[in-house]
Amino acid sequence: MTDGSHGSHGDPGGPGRDGDPGGPGGGAGRDIRVLIADDQVMVRQGFTVLLNAEPGIQVVGQAVDGADAVAKAAELAPDVVLMDIRMPGTGGLEATRILTAPADATVKVLVLTTFDLDEYVYEALRAGASGFLLKDASAEELAQAVRVVARGDALLAPNVTKRLIAEFSRLSPTPRSPLMDRVGALTERETEVLTLIAQGLSNAEIAGRLVVAEQTVKTYVSRILTKLSLRDRTQAAVHAYETGLVRPGGF
Repeated sequence: MTDGSHGSHGDPGGPGRDGDPGGPGGGAGRDIRVLIADDQVMVRQGFTVLLNAEPGIQVVGQAVDGADAVAKAAELAPDVVLMDIRMPGTGGLEATRILTAPADATVKVLVLTTFDLDEYVYEALRAGASGFLLKDASAEELAQAVRVVARGDALLAPNVTKRLIAEFSRLSPTPRSPLMDRVGALTERETEVLTLIAQGLSNAEIAGRLVVAEQTVKTYVSRILTKLSLRDRTQAAVHAYETGLVRPGGF
């Protein structure tokens, strides 16, 4: 195991290690750039060590709170920010909103939480986070989460998806008509795919359910995001709940 300081002071323009073809750059030589935001130094250093040991991933910086995360993200241009929710000063929720608000924002936020019942997970996803990860995740789970979020997929465990549905039902019991109009722009098959996305199914699982090729599902997902002006699958899932397309007990 190497010293954890390697990634926290990495040169943003320096050469990376062997690239991950599935990363944001879409080709060899392009590492997934990660920024870690947490007020606990041991968490930052531990995650830095774990991620820098993974091929195709490079930790380019560390931030001590939300404001620092926003500043470091502007400076270092990470692909993924591992964002703790509960930090003194500017917390992870506000930082997530700031980072994902611009229409041309490309950074993905992966929320870090101590336990999966964190009441802020729901708000973090609404704020623009692409998913969440427990702080006690294994090195393999951590690396996989970064790769999943970096390529634009949602990271939502089934139990969290069900809890989100219940929470949306409580806070938004009546679908809002402007959002329903946007859903109406989808074809019947696109609406079906959106419903399955909201239920937490992967592209492969959706393809199996609909008996189509996985590439076909990817095309549908791309069309859905474009038509609804959404950034990623997590936003699509949130949108489906808010419009009432998915309701408690619906799966």
